[in-house]
Amino acid sequence: MSAHKPGANASRRIGLARMLSKLGYCSRSQASLLIRAGRVTLNRAVHRDPESPVRPGRDRIEVDGCPLAATPRVYLMLHKPRGIVTTASDEKGRDTVYSLLDKELPWVAPVGRLDKASEGLLLLTNDSEWAARILAPETHLDKIYHVQISGPAGPELLARLVNGVSTDDGDFLSAKNARIVRSGGRTTWLEIALDEGKNRHIRRMLAQLGMEVLRLLRIAIGPLALGTLPKGASRVLTSAEKHSLDAAVGPSPEV
Repeated sequence: MSAHKPGANASRRIGLARMLSKLGYCSRSQASLLIRAGRVTLNRAVHRDPESPVRPGRDRIEVDGCPLAATPRVYLMLHKPRGIVTTASDEKGRDTVYSLLDKELPWVAPVGRLDKASEGLLLLTNDSEWAARILAPETHLDKIYHVQISGPAGPELLARLVNGVSTDDGDFLSAKNARIVRSGGRTTWLEIALDEGKNRHIRRMLAQLGMEVLRLLRIAIGPLALGTLPKGASRVLTSAEKHSLDAAVGPSPEV
């Protein structure tokens, strides 16, 4: 059994670990571990180099003696609660997003991250190329957050968020847009849009401006809104939602 149906790209070669990831079997790093352990054969021969060249549609790949075929693509949205880490396993024994998923699902990986203290919309998929397109900086796909901060906020803070700040470690962070959603006496809710996503981007940016983040909730990724999905729940994207995300990031590049 071949991994793909023969096609126009049958002569193209890609690395063995990347091939396992493209087929939706596991992540590329997990594939590398399987390959180095001798559990993967290519045309019935063990190859321990994750970069061993594979001809899609022509070469036979087996894992633990079982022929590998393409896994159906899965595209999920999850409402991540606070206190859950976005990783496959955690050395500190903390609950991960995988504890919230149906055990019958095929392998999926988070598309980007939300830190432990953050909550809201998280995408997961076994389509690694699609995930890379969603995350690619050049797509400028907006991510929208509702952020509760301590104290009042006004036009000056919003302007500084959009104009950007330099952090103590030399990074430069800015928001695409920022507005006040609602304001009470002691706290303010902001809506912040990012078209890039550096590590702890919003928290670091606000900390540099002397603002404490009390809650951070991602409510949308491009045209996809979190909506009324309950905390801890996940569901498959509808065809219309998947199509709208694809349209927002543009066509897949030829590789």
